[in-house]
Amino acid sequence: MSRAQLPPVACRVADTLIARGHHGVILNQPTPTRTAADAARALGVEVGAIIKSLVFLLDDDPVLLLVSGAHQVDLKQTGARLEGTLTRAPAELVRQVTGQPLGGVAPVGHPTNLPTWVDNALARHPEVWAAGGHPNTLFRTSFRELVRITAGLPIDVD
Repeated sequence: MSRAQLPPVACRVADTLIARGHHGVILNQPTPTRTAADAARALGVEVGAIIKSLVFLLDDDPVLLLVSGAHQVDLKQTGARLEGTLTRAPAELVRQVTGQPLGGVAPVGHPTNLPTWVDNALARHPEVWAAGGHPNTLFRTSFRELVRITAGLPIDVD
């Protein structure tokens, strides 16, 4: 896809991906893929192969959890694994710390580097898909590459 056809925020994500050694190819979907189920349908893959980029507060600090589309985050158990209190970040904070709209938050391309954890369940899939910074964009990667390009730490998410 031509960069001219991508939203500017998706171009920033592509640039970050390329800078971190990823191919940087971002697909622009004809309709929004705001949810994991929407993305899985559009791509013809299992919902578990979709990466949900979720911003939380760990105590008072924003963090990023990259979670399988088949999982919901148990705040109490996952917070205990991260040795703090985990709460959902307000929408305005998500937009502020990622620079990206809700329903399109990518794992990379944020104004600041967020501490990141990656759901081990994503390793079950040879290919995984993430939002590209806009609700109509997606990119393909692997679990190992996702951990590398985000400097994320693998974790079990309940």
